Amino acid sequence: MKFFYFLFIFFFYAVSAQKVRIVDAENGNPVSNARIILRDQIIYSNEDGFAPLGQDAGDFEVSASGFQTEKVPVFIAEIKLKPIYKNIDEIKIINVDIRKIFDDVSKNYDKRYYNGPSLYDVVYKEKNLDNDKLFFLVIAEAKLWSKNNRYNFKDGIRKNYDDILQMQLNNVKYFKNDKSGTVLSGRTDEFSHEQLGNFFLNYELYRMQQHLKMKECKYSGRLLFEEGDEQVIAFKVQSGNGAQMEGEFKYNKADKVITYFENHYFQSDYPTMKKTGTDGREFMYKLGDATLIFDFYKKDGVYVPALTRLEGDKFTFFYKDEAHVRKFSREIIYNTFNKTDKGLDPKVNFKVGIWENVPVKEEKTETTLLSAEEQAFVNQK
Repeated sequence: MKFFYFLFIFFFYAVSAQKVRIVDAENGNPVSNARIILRDQIIYSNEDGFAPLGQDAGDFEVSASGFQTEKVPVFIAEIKLKPIYKNIDEIKIINVDIRKIFDDVSKNYDKRYYNGPSLYDVVYKEKNLDNDKLFFLVIAEAKLWSKNNRYNFKDGIRKNYDDILQMQLNNVKYFKNDKSGTVLSGRTDEFSHEQLGNFFLNYELYRMQQHLKMKECKYSGRLLFEEGDEQVIAFKVQSGNGAQMEGEFKYNKADKVITYFENHYFQSDYPTMKKTGTDGREFMYKLGDATLIFDFYKKDGVYVPALTRLEGDKFTFFYKDEAHVRKFSREIIYNTFNKTDKGLDPKVNFKVGIWENVPVKEEKTETTLLSAEEQAFVNQK
């Protein structure tokens, strides 16, 4: 059974809910994707820096890429994060062998990250823009079950997705697809081997290792910041096949774990290709830039995922005399973590579009807030 109805906002909640705002202590700008670790839950700030948080919250931790971690004893309406550095040019250059770190973390992945069956309450968020106009948005509460919190290549290639990851829709909070805002669809809704792999850090590390092993590859790493056992390391990679990557990661040198990883792929120099859309129309297509982000935290002595995020920009479709520049993002926030051997039933069939699956209704405490742009898109007729 397919569902094509829209589930819109509980407007009263959006107006009256308690919330906190995370800002840059230097300039007051909102900090998006700031992580808040509560006693039994993880939440993140939206693009405007807001996160749903009750006034009874206390003794929580707030962190974000590029900022120092803050311990907050009692609720305050605005939390200011201090940048770890003001000007990257002022940083003392300390070279780091990133290949050695990536190889070591990959080799010992199952020892350093939780590798047993686990169940998560998650928020799944996906949106797409065409020429800077938002045309697709979905935010859903769901459950994710993972067999060992890593990507298994054999199962992935064989499309045995349920042996790697299972998903159950619980509550599709917002779902809107304004087809008038776009003219082309360049992909099918079926999950692919690579799409599922992008859920897992070990898949991304494997991909990085393949680039670093190439004969003509050039790479560098340098230490940006260090406090206690935590290091922030920036890196650049120019692969032997012409791919260019740049990013940074947080590394716990005591546990030898990458706790945050952000990698930007610069692909706009690749040649334009001819493609055929799902409706049979031919068009020209140019790759854009992509970003992958993975965030982990330590709970009960083990490292478990807090967030995975995939972003794309400047992916361009040329059709007739028009150019359509696409921007997209897919984000999963792992609100809770529990160890369990039991998989999900029913579960999403990844061989069809996710939103063709029927949700299993389950009301939960609100863990996400719409940005102003998303709110305007949902409200428009």
